Amino acid sequence: MESSDLAIDEIIIDLMIHNEIIFQFKKMKTILYKSSDRGTANYGWLQANYSFSFANYYNPEKLNFGALRVLNDDVIDGGMGFGAHPHDNMEIITIPLKGSLKHRDSMSNAWISLHTGEVQVMSAGTGIQHSEMNNHPNEAVNLFQIWVIPNKENVVPRYDQKAFDTIDRKNKIQTLVTSIDAADSNSLKIHQDVKISRIDMDENTSFEYHLKSENHGVYFMVINGDIKVENDILEKRDAMGVSQTKSILINATKNTELLFIEVPIQF
Repeated sequence: MESSDLAIDEIIIDLMIHNEIIFQFKKMKTILYKSSDRGTANYGWLQANYSFSFANYYNPEKLNFGALRVLNDDVIDGGMGFGAHPHDNMEIITIPLKGSLKHRDSMSNAWISLHTGEVQVMSAGTGIQHSEMNNHPNEAVNLFQIWVIPNKENVVPRYDQKAFDTIDRKNKIQTLVTSIDAADSNSLKIHQDVKISRIDMDENTSFEYHLKSENHGVYFMVINGDIKVENDILEKRDAMGVSQTKSILINATKNTELLFIEVPIQF
């Protein structure tokens, strides 16, 4: 190898080391979202909690977290729900936490049940009409509805759902949703470079979450339990957005269920 080739290799290595050092010393960015600071709405049959601006709730500081646009925590009375309404160019994920739903859309026009333990994904794409109703006449259903801004517009609408066993997230990550371009065959798919996952942590255990890339951030919510992240204490339905880091250490001070939504910050 000639000396000039060696010099170029040394420059490349120096640049790689320099960029790695800059990233390591860049201060991790965190945003704490307290449950009590969420937007709320009471429609009689629907009790809604909005993590981001939605419907009649508007907060200019809570428009999105990267490609994450909506995280609604809804409680729907028995026999009630959302009648047929349209969507386009949005990735929609529904996670029942208690009870069950029934879904119907303009692709199949048939009711499909969605139970606690299952996850539903829908790519609205060029346009779709759908209904989401409580599947029980008397008991309330509690669910998370998540909207993610897609990286591809005007795709062919699609729908899928899958059951996930709780044993597979006992003190370890259980991946629920990833990009349609990702190789993971055990997860549901949407049109964005995301990773949506859950973990159930035992009291007094720790878990280190590793992000996909420097351009990704992770928004995580305490479904139930208490955690400590650096000097912050998060309780039930508190959340945190974290970016500009490769990993985040989470300590569970009680038995805790967590939802992670990792998305591109720039998209």
